[in-house]
Amino acid sequence: MKELRIRVLAGVFVVAGVLSWAGARLWNSVGTLPSVPLAAPVVLALIAVILLATALSLRARLKAQRERVPGAKGVDPMMAARAVVFAQASALVAGLVAGMYGGTGVFLLEYLDIPARRDQAVYAGLSVLAGIGVIAAAVFMERVCKLPEDEDDDHPGAATAA
Repeated sequence: MKELRIRVLAGVFVVAGVLSWAGARLWNSVGTLPSVPLAAPVVLALIAVILLATALSLRARLKAQRERVPGAKGVDPMMAARAVVFAQASALVAGLVAGMYGGTGVFLLEYLDIPARRDQAVYAGLSVLAGIGVIAAAVFMERVCKLPEDEDDDHPGAATAA
């Protein structure tokens, strides 16, 4: 499984932001721009909290397992792999959604004198921050579940014992 690339996430964020900004301009010229839901930053923050709690739990369990603490509950490799896949998928979606709300928020900056549009801009900004939180929690989860490097890879001529 490949690691998350921050450049890819940043690219998704920027492309989604530019397309969202252009779409918001077009949509506003044709009719009324749909509102940014209050639930958007709440749901993204909830996903970030779940990812962070899972990563902290896995980190504590892996540490106890490495230190051979008696009665330590081990980590199932498939569960760790599923957690990493969930984190990577969440990060990609959060990059897309944060970019979308970021572009909409930039468009709404022109209309801050209208109270309803100001509230929408605040919700969009909070959604971007929550999306960044999801990405940070996902990267942390990935680092927690990363396997240690194999020491024999450093010595290509090392003989294996039979």
